[in-house]
Amino acid sequence: MAGPLLAVDAPSLLYRAFFALPKSITGGRDHPVNALLGTANLVLWVVERHDPRAVVFCTGAESAGYRAQAFPAYHADRPPVPDELTPQWAEAPGFFRAFGWTWEDAGDLEADDLLGALARRESDAGGEALLFTGDRDMFQCVGERVRVLFPRGGKDGPEDIGPDEVARRYGVAPEQVPDFIALRGDPSDGLPGAKGIGEKTARDLLRDHGDLDALLTAAQRATSGLRPRVAQTLRDQADELRTFRDIATLRDVDVERPPDRPTDFAAAAKAAEEHGMARLGDRLRRMAR
Repeated sequence: MAGPLLAVDAPSLLYRAFFALPKSITGGRDHPVNALLGTANLVLWVVERHDPRAVVFCTGAESAGYRAQAFPAYHADRPPVPDELTPQWAEAPGFFRAFGWTWEDAGDLEADDLLGALARRESDAGGEALLFTGDRDMFQCVGERVRVLFPRGGKDGPEDIGPDEVARRYGVAPEQVPDFIALRGDPSDGLPGAKGIGEKTARDLLRDHGDLDALLTAAQRATSGLRPRVAQTLRDQADELRTFRDIATLRDVDVERPPDRPTDFAAAAKAAEEHGMARLGDRLRRMAR
C-alpha cells in the first residue's frame, strides 16, 4: 500500500528552522544554511517514519489579495524576511528538488490554500495526506484521511493532529475551525475576533449553536439565551465576523494530485555536501543504502 502524501508548509518550516538553529551554521560559501539544514532534518524525520509516496513543498503569496482587501490589517504587522534567510529562501526550491521533492507555488493564493487543495485531491482519490505546518488554521483540514503534523521542540518530532486532538485543544470540530478563528481571533494573522470573546467563550458558543451563521441568527432573538453583552457584540460585529470567517476559510487551488515520487537519498546527499552540510550528507548516504 502506498504511503501518504506529505505536503510541507515551506514558509512555516523555513522560518521555524531559521530561528531554531544558530546563524553560525554556514555552507561552503560562508553564508548561513541553518534554515535549509533545519528544514531538511524536520522533513526527513517524517520521511523515515511515514514513508510518504511523495513530498510536496508548498509556498505562495504572503497575503492573498482578496484577504488583504477584505481586511487591510491581515498580515500587516509581519516583519520582513531576515537578511540571512533571504538567500536561503532563494536556494530552497533547487535544494529540496534535489531530494526528489516537489516545490509548488499557489500563485495569488497562499501556501495554506495549496496545502488544503492537495489534501482534498489526495483524500478524494482514496489516499491519505499529512500536512506538515505550524499554522493552526490548517486544523480545518483534519479528517479521516488528513492529519496535521504540528512542529514542536525536542527530539519527539511533530505532534500528530487528528480530529480528537483538535477537539482536545479547542473543543471544536475541524469544520468549525474557521468559525472559531472568526470569534476568537488570530493575532498571527492580524484578525482581532469578536470584542470580549476569548477562546473559552468561542468554544462554548459553537458547541451550543453549531456554526457562526446559527449563532448570529440567535443573537437577533431576545430569547436566544445569550448573555446580553455577547449578543450585542455579535449583532454589532456580524458583518465583520463573517469577513473574518471568510478570510480564515481556505480557497481551492488548481493543482493536480502529484504522482508517486520517492525521496532520492543519494542525490540529496550530494546536494547537502555541495551546501557544506557534511553531517547531513553522511546521514543521507546511509539512508540511500
